[in-house]
Amino acid sequence: MIIDCHGHVSAPVELWAYKASILAHRGSHGRGKVNVTDEQIIAAASKKEAWPDGHLQLLHDHGTDRQLISPRPFQMMNSVQPGRLVHWFCEEVNTIIHRQCTLIPDTFIPVAGLPQVAGEPIENVFAEMDRCVSLGFKGFLLNPDPYENGPEEAPGMGDRYWYPLYEKLCELDMPAHIHATSSVSERTPYSLHFINEESIAVYTLCNSSVFEDFPDLKIVVSHGGGAMPYQFGRFESQSLRGPRRFSEQMRKLYFDTVLYTEGALRLLIETVGPERCLFGSECPGVGSSINPDTGVMMDHIAPCIESFDWLSAAEKKMIFEDNARKVFNLDL
Repeated sequence: MIIDCHGHVSAPVELWAYKASILAHRGSHGRGKVNVTDEQIIAAASKKEAWPDGHLQLLHDHGTDRQLISPRPFQMMNSVQPGRLVHWFCEEVNTIIHRQCTLIPDTFIPVAGLPQVAGEPIENVFAEMDRCVSLGFKGFLLNPDPYENGPEEAPGMGDRYWYPLYEKLCELDMPAHIHATSSVSERTPYSLHFINEESIAVYTLCNSSVFEDFPDLKIVVSHGGGAMPYQFGRFESQSLRGPRRFSEQMRKLYFDTVLYTEGALRLLIETVGPERCLFGSECPGVGSSINPDTGVMMDHIAPCIESFDWLSAAEKKMIFEDNARKVFNLDL
């Protein structure tokens, strides 16, 4: 079985129209809701948009059996004010995800967004976490920078600000999947911001006491950990002069394989070990373009991992399904 731990919802256009509406009236017209039928939600999963085919067809073509789907991060507007708009929209997105996973249960598994408002206590997301747990969600997408690359900086992931969330995640035995949202900077587009924030998250977690204080905490880092596998030696050397070895700390995190070149995939797996890698492709998404050199879509990475003769069959199975089953408590 191939379980893709990193996918995002393909939703009806009414969801994005709802977002545009509440941003326009800034809450003065009330919350409202997204009014769509089950048929519209199913159709959205098959609609061809910016990619060569619809969401479900692409997964089928790639041989993916199950995919965990979460909000599309660049849409989540965590820095917007008033903060109630962030809560309203996130809750509507999670509701659409829940409905789509209920309607297409043989393919999709739900992962919830957190209504993180820049500057608000992290405890303000707990009510939505509890609602999503009651609906059967299997994890949470966590944005390390609710300010969305604005003039204010969020606390590092090792900061006490995040401790109430870590405590709750451990109580629920559920993982957080680190993934930034948008970027308000013209200099740093959101796709680059994702990589930067993942790198910062790994660095701050590995140079903190978080895993000493929360040994059961499960955190997955998107896009192969950002730049960290590539820059690993720099921070390993630095750590040899301190109390925590960086390599040992990194192996307390999990990393998805949303990387689109053989060299990057090889480096990630060799750096953190197959027991810390979860298959992910983010299909359809930024990697859903056909590589003119091969004629194959960039995000069709399962054959690349399968071709690694330096991985055993058991290690490949860890990456493709066993680690996701364990981290997200999947009973498939």
